[in-house]
Amino acid sequence: MTFELTKEYVEKIESAILTKDEATLRAEMDELYPADISSLLYELDTEAAHYLFGLIETDIGAEILAEIEPDDRKQFLSNFTSSEIARYIEVFDSDDAVDLLKEQPIQVREEVIGLLKDREQARFIIDLLPYDEDVAGGLMQKELVKANANWTVNECIEEIRKQAEDVEKVYAVYVVDDAQTLLGLVSLKNLVLARKNTKIGNIFDEDIHFVETYRPVEEVAEIMQRYDLEAIPVVNVQRRLLGRITIDDILDVVTERAEEDIQAIAGITGEVEEDDSLFKQVKARLPWLIVGVFGSLLAATVIRFFEGELTKIAALAMFIPIMGSTGGNVGIQTASLIVQSLADSSGIEIGWKERLLKILVIAALNGLIIGLLAGGYVLIFSQPQLFWVVSLSLLAVVLLASFMGTVTPLLLDRFGINPAMASGPFITTANDLVGIGTYFLIAHFLLKV
Repeated sequence: MTFELTKEYVEKIESAILTKDEATLRAEMDELYPADISSLLYELDTEAAHYLFGLIETDIGAEILAEIEPDDRKQFLSNFTSSEIARYIEVFDSDDAVDLLKEQPIQVREEVIGLLKDREQARFIIDLLPYDEDVAGGLMQKELVKANANWTVNECIEEIRKQAEDVEKVYAVYVVDDAQTLLGLVSLKNLVLARKNTKIGNIFDEDIHFVETYRPVEEVAEIMQRYDLEAIPVVNVQRRLLGRITIDDILDVVTERAEEDIQAIAGITGEVEEDDSLFKQVKARLPWLIVGVFGSLLAATVIRFFEGELTKIAALAMFIPIMGSTGGNVGIQTASLIVQSLADSSGIEIGWKERLLKILVIAALNGLIIGLLAGGYVLIFSQPQLFWVVSLSLLAVVLLASFMGTVTPLLLDRFGINPAMASGPFITTANDLVGIGTYFLIAHFLLKV
């Protein structure tokens, strides 16, 4: 049955916390999944959440901590001692443990590592700490199952029993030589079907995908998606096996990048959420709003230069909105497709000339159709003399907006800036300005007013 977090339930838990009714609280927590407990903790104040969390089993508590948003987790753990943090780090996967410890002050980080009873876990954490979070080394976990190519199947299975105690999910067994060089992998199915005295070297698969520690996480995600991998081994430059990356870690990366792109498209700078402080939200939203206002003021200035045309032919004002909105919409459509293409590196790379030519042909066709439709409206409902002004203006606006929507994200990508920004207020504001300016220039030359 799906858990529903209601106001009444939160009040019930808060009441039990006030009276220190541990029996009721433990019974209630036993009925909930870690994700449900996490949602409940967000509704409690810090002191109450800390008390309730202390009653939860260590394994469940570790699972909750691994899923909490980094900023919230950092604030939540600020009330914990180093020994309390170490208790949960003991049961973390090494990659999750490193993520948590990187959020802590250096003193707390060192104290926690020193307090760990599992010295292998401590060694794993120390090995992973130097890696940046944006590369494969920062995403990998050290826990995996590996076997020497010289072992027999029987020896391998015995070793799996030992190693699997520390590995939550076993997808396959990685095969290495005496120097720990990655040779390939053997599936669990092949292990079960093979005779017990068969050498691992005779049944493993050499055709294996792997990544080096320095590979960007986006590249790792693309490889795992393309080849439908549940896990991928990580090696150093000598191809020695160091760890593995699992699909759940990649999903976290993909989700995080998607959220960043959505915020960039919306014109929000930095990472911000709905429950963040007023100051943080204003700071994140205001810059692009100011850009939009200045863009609109520039458009108003352009219109001011053509006051004479508007005075003589007031009907020109009717079509100002369509020029701005069409330019903005076309720019967003084009930029979004280019951003999507840049994000998907699995296809054939398209050159600048081919991409631009295709975009302009599409724009010309769309512009002709839109221009003729709008021109038909002018002939029926407005002044016929504006037919060519409106039709040609829309054609020009669509062509220019498509050009800007293509070039802008490509330039941003070339200079290492998130190209998703090109699909937001920047491209909309720029194309509004270009659209209105183009419209009045064409009107000025065609109408001779």
